[in-house]
Amino acid sequence: MATHEHEITEPVDLCLPDGKLNPAAVGWSRQPLHRANLRGWGRTKRWEYWCVTTPTHLVALTVSDLDFLALNAVYVLEYGPRGREFECSSIVPAGRGVHLPDTVAGAPGSEDVVVGPARPSGGKVRIEIRDENAGTRLRARCLTRDRLPLEVDILVSRPAGHESLSVVVPWSEQRFQYTSKHTALPAAGRVRIGSEILEFGASRTKNAADSDTWAVLDHGRGRWPRAVDWNWGAASGRTDGRTLGLQFGGRWTAGTVSTENGLCVDGRLTKIGEELDWHWSASDPLSPWTVRTASSGQVDLTFTPFHNRSTHTDVGLIANRTDQCFGHYNGRVRTDDGTEIAVTQLLGWAEDVRMRW
Repeated sequence: MATHEHEITEPVDLCLPDGKLNPAAVGWSRQPLHRANLRGWGRTKRWEYWCVTTPTHLVALTVSDLDFLALNAVYVLEYGPRGREFECSSIVPAGRGVHLPDTVAGAPGSEDVVVGPARPSGGKVRIEIRDENAGTRLRARCLTRDRLPLEVDILVSRPAGHESLSVVVPWSEQRFQYTSKHTALPAAGRVRIGSEILEFGASRTKNAADSDTWAVLDHGRGRWPRAVDWNWGAASGRTDGRTLGLQFGGRWTAGTVSTENGLCVDGRLTKIGEELDWHWSASDPLSPWTVRTASSGQVDLTFTPFHNRSTHTDVGLIANRTDQCFGHYNGRVRTDDGTEIAVTQLLGWAEDVRMRW
């Protein structure tokens, strides 16, 4: 089932010379083709969010420039009975020292992003996102809340021809978002927490083809409304003989001409043009969620969480309530060509966010 949305196949500027949305930029692409040429202040948001899932741990890095402040964060979750969490975050007033470049068509994140001191202490965080011939290198260093040294060094591979989902969501000519979501990217590396060293992916298996570690990128550039709610879900791994990446959104795109919904199957993208029906319990986010397409039947999934990363923030200019649940997707999805794929215990997350920023 092909989407009704406009597919962009040539490089295009996100903004007109006066800073307003370029109408030609509205649409989606299989590879990043937008140049996010945002200028100046005024509800402008830029971020890079990488999340790496392994059979035993999850590692997430955030670098964000929100106009009036920057937030850099490192998060590690250990699954299982201990369920340990390690987190470092740094808020930088006015975003001093944090620069996220305009997106270059064809390569989001291809320009190096480096924030924080080389030897962070206290509430400081060092994050490096660098392009290498073999992929993207993710490095981080900080002290956890328990004052344990935490270090991350992970290489995310980008297989030749691997497709992603880039979308422009237009609320108006003044308010719009360019999002580039990349799922099911093989990854390998290590994390050190205190004296404990954890190895993931090919670093552990010694064979890249057997990698059980996957990275997801959320690359965002845009100008946002003051308040917005959203759902976001993603997952990566092998199921039913396929390598599958799920990318789902909800609420924030409603009423626009765009969605951020898609499937990446063995590196090939299926774009889903209809909004998804999300059902979950706001009072009990650890109960099962369902995510379905209303009419096409392309998506019929149940998400069962095992951990909720719940955050509530109110610091004047920013108020945030987030339930980011990690767990497994089960059910089925269908590609453009009609191929049905059984989804079994696919590791990922689903979140419910209310944001005022």
